[in-house]
Amino acid sequence: MNDRFKASGLMNPMFPDEVSFGEKGVTFTVKKLFRSTDNFVFYSDISGVEIENSMFFSTIRVIPRMRPEIIINNFSKADAKKVKELILSKVQS
Repeated sequence: MNDRFKASGLMNPMFPDEVSFGEKGVTFTVKKLFRSTDNFVFYSDISGVEIENSMFFSTIRVIPRMRPEIIINNFSKADAKKVKELILSKVQS
C-alpha cells in the first residue's frame, strides 16, 4: 500500500502538504517556503484522527500517542475523509 494524497494547490500552489501511506506507518509532509517537515508515525502509535471542515477545504489532525498532534491543511473534503478511513483501518487491524 503506497497511497499518496496532496493538499489542494489553490491555497498553497508551490508547497502543498502531503500524506503518504506505507506498510508500517504514514508520513506527513508539511511544506513551507524554505523548509519542510516529515513526520513518520507507526500505525500502532496513532490514537485518533480528526477532520475540521471549512467551506471548501479540510484540515486533518492526527493524534499520536506520545507526541504533539500533527496538523495538515487544505485537503479536499473527499481526500480528508479517505485519509481518515485509511489510517483508522490500519490502526484497528
